[in-house]
Amino acid sequence: MVLPKHMRLKGHRCFDFIYKEGSRFFSPSMVLRVTKANKKLHVKGVKGVKSNIKPSIKCAISISNKVSKKSVTRNKLRRLFHHHLSYKLSKMLVDKEVWVFISLKPTCMDKSNITLLKECDKLLIKAGITK
Repeated sequence: MVLPKHMRLKGHRCFDFIYKEGSRFFSPSMVLRVTKANKKLHVKGVKGVKSNIKPSIKCAISISNKVSKKSVTRNKLRRLFHHHLSYKLSKMLVDKEVWVFISLKPTCMDKSNITLLKECDKLLIKAGITK
């Protein structure tokens, strides 16, 4: 299962906003940035029409080519994290819109996938997103 489209975060303006305004949480292999959503930057659909979409946690994952020169490896990691996040976050009830941005560090290649996902879970708990 892949992260549903309504849970993905896209657009350089959204990423710039998270970099400037977001709270950072660090681990040896990744950086988690969290902020409240800015609706003006992430508009979908027709203007002037209110949607009945309930608040959710929108996620983005950044894996630079410093992590791995092979795009196949980076895409596998991205899919792994999107799958894990969709499983963790889709069952949660959220009262406000939150944006999450995960940046993997080059040191993540030394660790197993299970270790990386556990590290991600610890950061989500530290940020107060999950329990």
